[in-house]
Amino acid sequence: MSKLLLLDIDGTLLDSHKKLPASAKEALQQARLNGHDLAIATGRGPFMITNVLKELDIDTYITFNGQYIAHKGEAIHKQAIDADILNDIFEFADQRDHPLVFMNENKMVSSIDFHPDIDESIKTLKMAHPEVDKEFYLNNDVYQALVFCEEEEEQQYHDTFKQVDFVRWHRVSCDITPKGGTKASGIKHLIKATGHSIEETIAFGDGLNDLQMMDIAGYSVAMENGHEETKKRASYVTDHVDNDGLAKAFKHLKLI
Repeated sequence: MSKLLLLDIDGTLLDSHKKLPASAKEALQQARLNGHDLAIATGRGPFMITNVLKELDIDTYITFNGQYIAHKGEAIHKQAIDADILNDIFEFADQRDHPLVFMNENKMVSSIDFHPDIDESIKTLKMAHPEVDKEFYLNNDVYQALVFCEEEEEQQYHDTFKQVDFVRWHRVSCDITPKGGTKASGIKHLIKATGHSIEETIAFGDGLNDLQMMDIAGYSVAMENGHEETKKRASYVTDHVDNDGLAKAFKHLKLI
């Protein structure tokens, strides 16, 4: 039976050096030859995954944690954050010296010329500090934003802005997405286009933004390097991403 394999990128598909292990690439290619369909499910934006999509010949993806979804290279679902809400968050964050980054399908821009927290976290994605445009969200659809604050400063955002979700992905950064917009909601949109049932989906992930995906997929695999809560939710925990964890999971599940 053909499965729809939903692959997180950072810490799942890419190793701790942001490289694609040869074993993972071979496993994906063999799984495809065996009749399975491949899709990306990531918190990154489309413009951030072009190299991965090209290298793996994948044209179906859930990005921005479910806010921008494409099937066969065509957008099938887009959900932007309301500009008025972003304006309120911007003013709230600015009073606390917390910068923001805004993202659409093509680019990311910063609310500040330079900030060490932005630099630190964005560098982990092997990307440069974004250009500045404080009013980007007023003139463009924003599918995901980032607020830069430490964990002990995060709760005030949850308490103040109930219309959006905040999900921490880095020591100094949280994703901001429309309320209820997750990789899980993305899967529901995607399977309508692919023709798969939810029972035919297998999710592979490691982070907190993979929790709902672990819950909804027909079967779920967490990486050994993943967050403890993610590993608790998964159907199966495979080896570390740096130790051929993805390929080992594919073999365990008899996908290859």
